Amino acid sequence: MENSMNDKAQDKKALREALIAQRLELPDRLERADLLQRVMRIWLVGRPDTVIGAYWPIKGEFDPLPALHRWKEDGELLDGPELKRIGLPVVNKLHKTMTFHAWYPGCPMEEDAYGILKPKATEMVQPTLLFVPCVGYAAGGYRLGYGGGFYDRMLASLSPKPFTVGLGFTQGYLDDFAPEPHDMPLDAILNDNGVVWPAG
Repeated sequence: MENSMNDKAQDKKALREALIAQRLELPDRLERADLLQRVMRIWLVGRPDTVIGAYWPIKGEFDPLPALHRWKEDGELLDGPELKRIGLPVVNKLHKTMTFHAWYPGCPMEEDAYGILKPKATEMVQPTLLFVPCVGYAAGGYRLGYGGGFYDRMLASLSPKPFTVGLGFTQGYLDDFAPEPHDMPLDAILNDNGVVWPAG
């Protein structure tokens, strides 16, 4: 039993590494990113959320922040008094927890324990919608992340749970991904072609 679990973990690790390498080498990554920015902006139209959580892109990930900055600016022009907020994750390595802190363009940033930039000394926010980076993703809303389990643990602990949306390029789609019991499905997945999940 332990051997098969180790094999599964090794397979996932190899898959993760292959997908990240592919993503970094995409010759048309900038064009794909432009398309996904557009998909994201259209998808956000009419959403009631005023606080959205996202991520600081690493390893060739799609950058959601330009589309979110536009959502914030457009929304404030249209809606007037209702301020819109964008939150980025702050990870506590010791307790293996993740919280979200306000981000804005030009916001002071510092590296976290993993070398990823995070907002410096901004207030904590509670997103009702959360954009999540996908190394890989599959039908049913399942996501392959980096293996740290931070998102799954955070989502399991949040009440009310935010609406979760995975973001990835078409290259990350997995035909035969078998989720594990602890994998939390996302509510939606968007890629550079449009909405992948929910189907239809």
